[in-house]
Amino acid sequence: MPVAIRHRQDPAALPRLLATAVILLLLWPGLVLTEFNPGLLTDPRNLDTFSRFLGGFWPPERSPDFLALLGRATIETLAMATAGLFLALLLAVPLSLIASRSLSVSAALAERPSRLGQLLRYPVRLLLIILRSIPEIVWALLFVRAVGLGPTAGVLAIAITYSGMLGKVYAEIYESVDRRPAQALMQAGASRLAAFFYGIVPGAAQELTSYTLYRWECAIRASVIMGFVGAGGLGQMIDLSIRMFAGGEVASILLTFLLLVLLADQLSTLLRRRLA
Repeated sequence: MPVAIRHRQDPAALPRLLATAVILLLLWPGLVLTEFNPGLLTDPRNLDTFSRFLGGFWPPERSPDFLALLGRATIETLAMATAGLFLALLLAVPLSLIASRSLSVSAALAERPSRLGQLLRYPVRLLLIILRSIPEIVWALLFVRAVGLGPTAGVLAIAITYSGMLGKVYAEIYESVDRRPAQALMQAGASRLAAFFYGIVPGAAQELTSYTLYRWECAIRASVIMGFVGAGGLGQMIDLSIRMFAGGEVASILLTFLLLVLLADQLSTLLRRRLA
């Protein structure tokens, strides 16, 4: 005979309900403070203004002079993102090695952490927090005042902010992989750099590459945003085109930016497959 199945109440239902209620209570003051009103999107006047604005985007601008300027700005944006990320790596890699305990000799020898290592590690972690806590557009504003308009300000802004981001995540990746090979190398008398390259990097290469390429994509987007404050590139072109109500130019610039992000994503996927 079939056994009757009792429908028992999910024991996790009440905690989930309470968690949902708490989240809604926390979100509501934020919506009130930001004066969020979805009804504005359906207001006839706003819809008419937005439709006329989008109507100016077609057809995209294709004149030879504009395309030449667009090509130069695209190369400038790529150069800004790549140079900024390269400078960030020069600072992030050594800082991440100091901030991580993966290459600690005391940890490899199963000893108590040395006081010198702790004195070095905590200030470096604080420095990484300071570097990444200030948005890159703020740094761009400061450097535009210091070095003038142009991509140099964007390169320096990306380098400073992204060095803090990369350094923090790199240190966490070092500590997430199996540290026994590196510790065995140090116990055998190998230097810390040798233990890093032969004990840590092989296990962390895929994660390091994936995150670095992701940050390169973010640097491309950030370089466009920083163009609005005078750092050059595609962002500065978008700003000028919007000021002149040239919707066709804006459409061409946005399509170019979309193509850049797609190419960066494809490159990231290809490299991850090679390292898999």
